[in-house]
Amino acid sequence: MAPVCVLVGAPGSGKTTVGQALAARLGVEFRDTDIDVERMAGKPILEIFVDEGETRFRALERAAVSEALAAGSGVLALGGGAILAAETRAALVGHRVVHLSVELPDAVRRVGLGAGRPLLAINPRATLKHLMEQRRPLYAEVATATVVTDGRDPADIAAEIAGQLKR
Repeated sequence: MAPVCVLVGAPGSGKTTVGQALAARLGVEFRDTDIDVERMAGKPILEIFVDEGETRFRALERAAVSEALAAGSGVLALGGGAILAAETRAALVGHRVVHLSVELPDAVRRVGLGAGRPLLAINPRATLKHLMEQRRPLYAEVATATVVTDGRDPADIAAEIAGQLKR
């Protein structure tokens, strides 16, 4: 069984908020691999980065994505950097993957100063800009659809995605 839809995008694109709204609209469960990683590690992502480093976090993330794709039946949101792993990009082939696109001003407004986001701890705006530029081609590579989220209500975005899924 495969997820109904997999959401990818930069921090602040709305993966969790839109994913929850979409799952509620479709009457399915919502799953976030960042939460799965925290459950697997027994601690928050920030602590994984501090205690064990990004390499360990990415290994846990790959395992969480693999498990979620295999078990999935609802809406699945991946962490913003999950698509960095070639293994994850390959695993997404054949799935309905929606890239939630966001531009820097909206992303910065949504994530604030990066509290709880280890990669945004120093100079959040510049770091987020760099991450978005680095990852945008990878989101496009895995996406079967792209939805712009800037200045939009999560319910409207969820409605648009639900409409696309019906086609």
